[in-house]
Amino acid sequence: MTDDHSKICKKIFEMDTKKLAFLGDAVYELFVREKLVTCYDNKIGELNKLKIRHVCSHSQSEVFDKIENILNQDELYIYKRGRNTHISKVPKNTTPEIYHKATGLETLFGYLYLTKNIERIENIIKIMEI
Repeated sequence: MTDDHSKICKKIFEMDTKKLAFLGDAVYELFVREKLVTCYDNKIGELNKLKIRHVCSHSQSEVFDKIENILNQDELYIYKRGRNTHISKVPKNTTPEIYHKATGLETLFGYLYLTKNIERIENIIKIMEI
């Protein structure tokens, strides 16, 4: 690993968790969509229903429960930073606990994407059993 790469990773590691979660939300949805279109021969409307089921905060919270024991120290740290981020408004259809867990997962996905750890993202998506 080059010094420049190490500096970039350190900067990402310390990045504002709301930014990481913002990006991670899109990354997570993209990988879910990719999995759905490559594994299912459904119509778009049906794929969208499946996507919504997997991208909601409840599902993201459950994904964290499935992967918690395989996360390394840095990944768990990033997740916890995201989970503990102050959120001013929690959607009506969820609880603060579930929403915070989902935000932590999105933060982790943002971090993994920016650090170019695509293989790790793909491994997590496999664990989801979509």
